[in-house]
Amino acid sequence: MTFPSPSHPQEKPDLEKLSRQIRASIVEMSHRSKAPHLGSCLSSVDILVTAYFHALSIDPKRPDDPTRDRFILSKGHGAAALYSTLAHRGFFPIQQLETYCADGGSLPEHPAPHSTPGVEAATGSLGHGLSLGIGMALAGRIQNQKYRVFALLSDGECNEGTVWEAALFAAAQRLDSLVSIIDFNKWQATGRSQEVLSLDPLASKWETFGWNVHEVDGHDLKALSRLLGKVPDGSGQPIAIIAHTIKGKGVSFMEDDNNWHYRIPTAEEVAAAWEELGIT
Repeated sequence: MTFPSPSHPQEKPDLEKLSRQIRASIVEMSHRSKAPHLGSCLSSVDILVTAYFHALSIDPKRPDDPTRDRFILSKGHGAAALYSTLAHRGFFPIQQLETYCADGGSLPEHPAPHSTPGVEAATGSLGHGLSLGIGMALAGRIQNQKYRVFALLSDGECNEGTVWEAALFAAAQRLDSLVSIIDFNKWQATGRSQEVLSLDPLASKWETFGWNVHEVDGHDLKALSRLLGKVPDGSGQPIAIIAHTIKGKGVSFMEDDNNWHYRIPTAEEVAAAWEELGIT
């Protein structure tokens, strides 16, 4: 199979179509590379599509523009979703996705700095992406730059103490250009997030730590667009978005099935997924 072609540039891209194309690419990338974390990638697609095609002030031709908005994939195991989104946004050719996880390639299993345009930081050691984002947001304030910083976290990494130390610091500094988006798909590698280490009430925790909190259906593109398009939001606080998502979203036989945290799809399963996504 070859990867689905990106949509032609247009003033108002069809975010739903882009999400389906990107999901199809991710499934193929997992099969081709024999790399895991497919379910975790699929749950975050709609968040990434909304950010990169609606909210972020970025120019793929100038990926190092100092005034650009920053996006940090703290849940670095979802790298395939980030790479596919960057490719569809024009940061590099779609065909380069075929090199995902290849020896000596520019698309490693977890994001690495300077590996490919659009990747802001090395991530995957969970719990550190938010701290990186805080450093960037604070640097922007010191340099009188107006860029925003978005960090996408997994619910599982909210088990990490570094996340909450960072949350306290961001609130104390009133970093209102900073957004923490939690991909709350309710699963971790070995079980339900609530069973591994209780997170509830997650929204109240962030609010208590001094953040302006919003909860949203993480697959509702219109709702995500409204939230991500209003940063800063006038509260004077950093923003936390609890995005309720479904692991494996978009492919019925993968949805809410934690086997797809590590399982690799067969060629037949790729074909079935593509048919369901409406990709030919």
